Amino acid sequence: MADFLLGGQIDPAQHQRTDQLTTVSSGDFTTHGVIVGMTGSGKTGLGVVLIEEALSAGVPALLIDPKGDLTNLCLTFPGLAAADFAPWVNEGDAQKAGQTVDEFAAAQAAAWTKGLAGWGIGPERLAALRATAEFTIYTPGSTAGVGLDIIGSLDAPTGVTDAEVLGDEIEGFVGGLLGLVGVDADPLTSREHILLSNLIMTEWSAGRSLDLPRLVGMVQQPPLRKLGVFELDQFFPPKDRTAFAMRLNGLLASPSFSAWMAGTSLDIDAMLRSADGKPRCAIVTTAHLSDEGRQFVTTLILGKLVTWMRKQSGTTDLRALLYMDEVAGYLPPTAAPPTKKPIMTLMKQARAFGVGVVLSTQNPVDVDYKALSNAGTWMIGRLQTDRDKQRLLDGMSAASGGVDVKAVGDTISGLAKREFVLRRAGKDQPEVFTTRWAMSYLRGPLTREQIAVLMADQQTNAPVAPPAGSPLPPPSPATAAPAPAPTPAPVPTATRTSGSDVPLMPEVADGVAVRWVDVAAPWLADVGADPAGTAWEAALMCRVSMRFDDAKVDFLHDQEFEAVFFPLSEQIDPSRP
Repeated sequence: MADFLLGGQIDPAQHQRTDQLTTVSSGDFTTHGVIVGMTGSGKTGLGVVLIEEALSAGVPALLIDPKGDLTNLCLTFPGLAAADFAPWVNEGDAQKAGQTVDEFAAAQAAAWTKGLAGWGIGPERLAALRATAEFTIYTPGSTAGVGLDIIGSLDAPTGVTDAEVLGDEIEGFVGGLLGLVGVDADPLTSREHILLSNLIMTEWSAGRSLDLPRLVGMVQQPPLRKLGVFELDQFFPPKDRTAFAMRLNGLLASPSFSAWMAGTSLDIDAMLRSADGKPRCAIVTTAHLSDEGRQFVTTLILGKLVTWMRKQSGTTDLRALLYMDEVAGYLPPTAAPPTKKPIMTLMKQARAFGVGVVLSTQNPVDVDYKALSNAGTWMIGRLQTDRDKQRLLDGMSAASGGVDVKAVGDTISGLAKREFVLRRAGKDQPEVFTTRWAMSYLRGPLTREQIAVLMADQQTNAPVAPPAGSPLPPPSPATAAPAPAPTPAPVPTATRTSGSDVPLMPEVADGVAVRWVDVAAPWLADVGADPAGTAWEAALMCRVSMRFDDAKVDFLHDQEFEAVFFPLSEQIDPSRP
């Protein structure tokens, strides 16, 4: 296990640094951590320092960055030269200082050189960090950084058969998706949530992947007969399903949504380590998204992380670090957004798999204290209100009853900028420390253009899915009922060449009735059809009704037979329906 250098102890009364360094064992973060502090407390700087230490120790980090501050981790300059800083300084900051950009860059370079030297950190340490880890800024829904194929998260998870694990991931995806279209859906009462969840579970359980256009198409004609004990059409009438499908299709048809389907796949393994095992710093910035978009992306990532985690072997070492900045909106004390469940799962279970979770917030009163009470390491900076302080002390007391809450509260009230109270896992006596100088240049959130420059070498030209103006499957007029079920002889599954696909249905002679098969028909597999297929193929169905009527013996009997010929060929053998 490595020791993370976070800063140095200080005398709380004098606010002077002592000669004692403040280090925290990497193993302590398997019991998770909390960083709390108001704006200007140095909370972001402490988070960056913690992540730098983890990466330097070879621990990969997955960062959820709703404000854009964590993108600064890509700004490390081993040469500490003014020319390195100049492209990244804020012109507004230079103007406030009464300097040109070059003058301000030189001052920043000098400040970073001096600040790092005060902690015994030289250019070689910065170079080692750059050599040890790879840094990637993901911008889902945008082409500024490395794209993230959010819709690809509907691929069936490999190596996962536990229905509970699949259910948790599906619940998160569906909740986030419905939030995007303005449906406030409860997993237990919302018919939209229940239908989509069952559709995805049906496909995943069969090992079949999905994409969003296909899922939307399945809403109109689900391959399901019942939901619970009710018939599908009673639970969710066809007219309402069509309206719901149109609502989802409106999302897909939006030109801006194509960016959500471009980029690298949402693969936690690949995001945490390169092909040669090098640790990665995966920064998922969502600052450019709406609140609903942030919820959707964050829910999907957390769901994938939980699924990935449960496939790992147990360990007491820190295998990976999840850092969530400004977590308040994702973990409220009363509401239950789709992000809340996976966060709570991670806080309760991730320790056994070596996954550490660090939550950061400036508003502890807006965070579920039950989650905070699962954290072993607390780092508390200046707080804005006594209410914030009391909520934090309540959570700390729940986590460790031996803490002198009054003493900690008094210490918090006297903190200065970049000063924090540290409560270690398993120890009741808190410490006061100041953070070390960050190796990264903390200039604030990067612009889209700056992110594009940093990620130019990593951006992938992933194909963009066609705008989902692609038509939905045709509605089902007078669907052919599957009863009574025919008993055809097995027929090999039809195979088609790509050249046989056409976007429109061929013309049919007048007078020939056309129907679409019910995808819930139990005999589809027997005739070689795929209920999960995405293309329509022609088949011939014959139905013969016979009546035996003999009045002399008072006998009346009806019989009905069905035959389905599929796939069709140039000649039909009536003996092989």
